[in-house]
Amino acid sequence: MRSNLLKTTIVSALALTFSAEALATEWNVSLWGKRRAFTEHVEKIAELVNAKTNGEFTLNISYGGLSKNKENLDGISIGAFEMAQFCAGYHADKNPSITVLELPFLGVGSLEQEVKVSQVVYNHPAVQKDLARWNATLLMPSPLPQYNIVGVGDAPKTLAAFDGLTVRATGGIGRAMTAVKAVPTSMSATEVRQALDSGVIKAVAFAPHAHMSFGTVENAKWWTTNLNPGTVNCPVVVNTDALNALSANERDALLGSVDEALDYYVSYYNEKTMSKWGPTLDSKGIQRITYDDTALKAFREAVAGPAASTWVQENTKRGLPAQELYDLVIKTINK
Repeated sequence: MRSNLLKTTIVSALALTFSAEALATEWNVSLWGKRRAFTEHVEKIAELVNAKTNGEFTLNISYGGLSKNKENLDGISIGAFEMAQFCAGYHADKNPSITVLELPFLGVGSLEQEVKVSQVVYNHPAVQKDLARWNATLLMPSPLPQYNIVGVGDAPKTLAAFDGLTVRATGGIGRAMTAVKAVPTSMSATEVRQALDSGVIKAVAFAPHAHMSFGTVENAKWWTTNLNPGTVNCPVVVNTDALNALSANERDALLGSVDEALDYYVSYYNEKTMSKWGPTLDSKGIQRITYDDTALKAFREAVAGPAASTWVQENTKRGLPAQELYDLVIKTINK
């Protein structure tokens, strides 16, 4: 009798265990490179979701193990994984609506403002429809400061000295560099160090965290302090079907953690990443290049207006409310 009772208890316990495991939800998250400031909001939201659901909803983060960074949107579209990060400039034709956020010299002045502008654009129906073609729902941005350039060889002490310089630059930053007759080259962040060391390119446009994370500062000779041609927009997206399949509690845990994850990201970037940047330049003897206001004003005037006009024309032809999206960005910034 006691033996049968013991067996029944064990079977019941195992059944409950298997039931709990069956009810648990696991999402795979495709990032690239290594953990760095750029991914801290994803790490944070994973922590928050796990805590809010008592471990019943977990995000398994992979750095390069699930997909190449330029293929993350494709992976989302077929459900190869449930969450991913990508940059709009990697494949502008696949996500033209959000490339408005990569236009040069928009005038965004802080990470906090970058978050606000991105979220306003992400919430626009035309943008949501654009990403829906890939079965993707925009979850949150990855706000980055203005890019500047690290390079090898002779420092371009004037804007004219960029003539012929090969620069890794994507999106609107690439268009800005074309205006000073540089030669922009698009490549993923993970390819940049080798390209710089081998001489394929002579300079790299990145935010500070990426210069440190991807090693472009190791052999660099100079850094532009105030060129500030723009930034890139790199959203975190989720597979729409996977999002819709979540329970109400899981969905609330995920969506309700976005603001806290972004606040953590901004604080981390401002307080920890930027505090390391100056000392890194000093320790490696990297020369700082600062351009005068007159030159920068001429640069902005030559680039900003034509780039915006071209973007509006091209994307209106695609069927997007391009002028409306651009005006929305400028209105939000000016607020």
